[in-house]
Parts: sequence; C-alpha cells; structure tokens
Amino acid sequence: MSFLELAQARYSERHFASTPLEPEKLEYILEAGRLAPTAENYQPQRILVVQSPEGLKRIDACTKCRFGAPCILILAYDLKASAHNPDVVDYGIVDTSIVGTQISLAAEDVGIKSCWVGLIDPPELRRQFSIPASYRIVAVMPLGYPSDKSRPSYLHRRRKPLEETVFFEHYPQPASQPETEE
Repeated sequence: MSFLELAQARYSERHFASTPLEPEKLEYILEAGRLAPTAENYQPQRILVVQSPEGLKRIDACTKCRFGAPCILILAYDLKASAHNPDVVDYGIVDTSIVGTQISLAAEDVGIKSCWVGLIDPPELRRQFSIPASYRIVAVMPLGYPSDKSRPSYLHRRRKPLEETVFFEHYPQPASQPETEE
C-alpha cells in the first residue's frame, strides 16, 4: 500500500472490538512514535500505555471516548524536556502531535485502528495515573481492532480541494530602480 493509500484508509475509529493487541504490533506502533522527529531532537514525548481492566476503568473516569478500545495511550510531554520558542510555540505540543500521527499511521499499517481524543479531563488523568506535574497531557489515543459496527464517519472523505488549503508563494516584482551614473 502506498503512503497516500494508507493515509486515505486511516480514519478515527469509534467502535472497537475487545480483542487485545498483540505485543509485537503494539511494539511496532510505539517504535513508529519513538522514531518521530522532534524539535532539536529533545524527544519530550511521554506515552503511558493502559491495557489492564483496572486501568481501562480508570480511563473511563477521565473520558467518555474510550469507545471500548482494549488499549489506550496517554500522550503527553515533559515541559522540562521540550524546546520552546516564546514567539512561536511550545514545541512539546507539536512534537507530541507528530508522535501521535506516526503512531496512528503505523497502527493502520498493521490493521489496528485509532482515534485522537481531546475530550478528556487532564486533572483526573493526572490523579488516576500519578502523572508528574511537569508532564502536559495532550490527548488520549484508543487503539484496537475495529468492531463489526466499524465505519468511517460520513465526513471522512469530505476534503477541501488543495486550492482552498494550500497557497504558493507569490512575490511582487520589485519596482524598477532608475539607473544612476557613477
């Protein structure tokens, strides 16, 4: 499958089967995240893998968007380890988002579905899982096999044309300068 075919096939899953992930597939998925580029190669991402029945119940106390997934990744970054540009952004958010994107595409590559979930209660996640104060929680990501009810949202294939979202640089021609004699 080409990269564009993989990107097109991937959608946010909201109906997971209870089948656990094979350890080798989870390791592959996590390795794809580990290989993601980060600002100044600081690698501030911190990922908590939650798979136990007790841990999943604790996740349910923090979000209504587990969708029955047998594995949840809590995606965070360490504020003490991220690159910062005060005029632009705290790159920990960017880095963790890139890591999450690579994770979701690697998951799709091995038949595992995912969903980026921002509807979470970060203070409750922090409390439930003893997440250090220096970690900023970005999202949770359910992972698992799709259930029989699995279908992409009707919005999945709705994409604006490139002309509406991509713009090419255009520089005005410099004004001609009168020639001067030296």
